[in-house]
Amino acid sequence: MTETPHQPELSDEQIEFLNQVLDMARQGKVQMLSSVIDQGIPVDLTDGKGDSLLILASYNSQPEVVKALIERGANLNQLNARGQSALTCAVFKQDEETTKMLLEAGADPRLGPQNALAVTEMFELPHFRELIEQYL
Repeated sequence: MTETPHQPELSDEQIEFLNQVLDMARQGKVQMLSSVIDQGIPVDLTDGKGDSLLILASYNSQPEVVKALIERGANLNQLNARGQSALTCAVFKQDEETTKMLLEAGADPRLGPQNALAVTEMFELPHFRELIEQYL
């Protein structure tokens, strides 16, 4: 029998704070988010659905937050529980600036069951397919 590592219990206040950090990514609060990450909050913090700060920022079209997270070493290819990456979300939202930023940083457009290339086909986004193909 293998032992599972002990996960510390978080207080209601700690959970509320982490939810506020996730909201910073959604709302584009780049300075506040950068500050808490620089003070030790994990750059790849995720919510209960597996959405990372980078995925949340990409889905909510927050390119300044995306840039700050990339600069801090966020995992470009992290997938959420639905098999989506930050790049998938940026393409789905038709956010060209964020899509380019993620591709330039090395995000994989073929990663995951709901990958960015599949989204271009599913939602008939030929412009985004051409954009992605420039990085393949």
